[in-house]
Amino acid sequence: MDSEEFRQRGREMVDYIIEYMETLGERRVTPSIEPGYLRELIPKNAPNKGEKWKEIMSDVETKIMPGVAHWQHPRFHAYFPSGNSFPSILGDMLSDGIGAIGFSWAASPACTELETIVLDWLGQMIGLPQEFLSFSDGNSKGGGVMQSSASECVLVSLLAARAQKIKELKVVHPFTEDGVLLSKLVAYCSREAHSCVEKAAMIAFTKLRILEADEDLSLRGATLAKAIEEDRALGLVPFFVSATLGTTSCVSFDNLAEIGPVAKEAGAWLHVDAAYAGNAFICPEFKYLMEGIEYATSFNTNPNKWLLTNFDCSTMWVKDRFKLTQAMVVDPLYLQHSHSDKAIDYRHWGIPLSRRFRALKLWFVIRNYGVEGLQNYIRQHCRLAKRFELLVKADERFEVCNNVRMGLVCFRVKGEDQLNRKLLSKINASGKLHMVPACIHGRFVIRFCVCAQDAKDSDIEYAWKVISDFATELLDDESVDEKSQIKLTNEEANDEEFVQHVGNLEISELIDLMEKVQFPMQKNHSKPGSWFKQLGTRVRRMVKNSNPH
Repeated sequence: MDSEEFRQRGREMVDYIIEYMETLGERRVTPSIEPGYLRELIPKNAPNKGEKWKEIMSDVETKIMPGVAHWQHPRFHAYFPSGNSFPSILGDMLSDGIGAIGFSWAASPACTELETIVLDWLGQMIGLPQEFLSFSDGNSKGGGVMQSSASECVLVSLLAARAQKIKELKVVHPFTEDGVLLSKLVAYCSREAHSCVEKAAMIAFTKLRILEADEDLSLRGATLAKAIEEDRALGLVPFFVSATLGTTSCVSFDNLAEIGPVAKEAGAWLHVDAAYAGNAFICPEFKYLMEGIEYATSFNTNPNKWLLTNFDCSTMWVKDRFKLTQAMVVDPLYLQHSHSDKAIDYRHWGIPLSRRFRALKLWFVIRNYGVEGLQNYIRQHCRLAKRFELLVKADERFEVCNNVRMGLVCFRVKGEDQLNRKLLSKINASGKLHMVPACIHGRFVIRFCVCAQDAKDSDIEYAWKVISDFATELLDDESVDEKSQIKLTNEEANDEEFVQHVGNLEISELIDLMEKVQFPMQKNHSKPGSWFKQLGTRVRRMVKNSNPH
């Protein structure tokens, strides 16, 4: 492809993306395919010679799109939003065109410096303490960095905390092997924390103690203090606490104001994971949820979730970047440069060496929308979630299961977990909506998240109608099944009991039962008792065939 064809195909691709996004509502929200579907459609071997671009794009629509789950779809209400906007797409396009690998300042000065500046912008918008910002004063030790995901932010923070604590212990125990000291370290998180905390502890070979949250699913200071006291009595050394502002299951908030002083007294690194909710802190009305943030050692949030920025774009700040980089520095001669004493090299701030020019897309988004535009976007999602909450509460068959403060509502049908599993399964299988479950206080709940960039009231009304209609159908079926339960385990089942049971059914329920066993409807029956016995025989046969053992 030469530059002229690229110019043409680039325009066509922009048109394709616009058409895709504008007609997304006409597609099924999730694919109706089975694992391995694509293997049958794609050749087993790569082509020896280049193919025509039109043929490639034709395969996109006929082979790729049928297997795509459409995260930008107005009926997609699973997980959390997947950030997306035209300014962000253009930022990624420009980054790809530049093609820089910004592992150090010297490798791409603008790549490094724009990241530092944009992270300061966002930190100020969120309301982080000045110690987290690079340019807060001439002697700042803090700063921000972009990572690939919140999971990486948590892992990097834990690794830095581990290195820092072992360094401290080596001063007291200079002749003790690092492995022995490592075996004494213990980290803490809530049961509501993301699974990435557990994975980070596994990678770091450190103990992790998972603590119970309170009735509001918030980790409290007293719980953490008790656990630390118990572990110290066993000779263990607390080194890391992961707190969450906006949990994945239900967007609950750990009590930082209580946890912070406990972590500080224990000498533990306090990391705050606010992957979703942290974006909302750009709105003044949500900043109260950050109370106690001054105790944090590091903090992360994901603009690629709720700030209209495409994946990957996870932002992380630390109060002391030197404590972070000391755990990550590997400095071979071929990566050194003459400005390293006065410039930031982000290769020391994380695991990968190579880095894309990710700051461009976040810079584009903030400048194009402005702080007010981004605030309005978040507020609209929160308003729509509140609207959905009211619809749930207005239906006595349902209950809301979380404190709805942002864009997520957790709800369930009043009844057994299995009933809610069936409801979610039926809705998702229909392709009309897509949602995922969570477990709150040991109960199965359905998560409804406002995800679409341009979500509207009509989307909420449509979603609730789908949910309500499926619930009505399911509850009616459950009612018929419950009333139709009779003792039909063998051929000797009591016919009189069956006759009495059928006689108590409503006409509509009797018709449903006859349809289930495919019993013919006849106009005249001279002997009703004989007719009931025939129906009983058909039901018994169906039960026997469905339960061969």
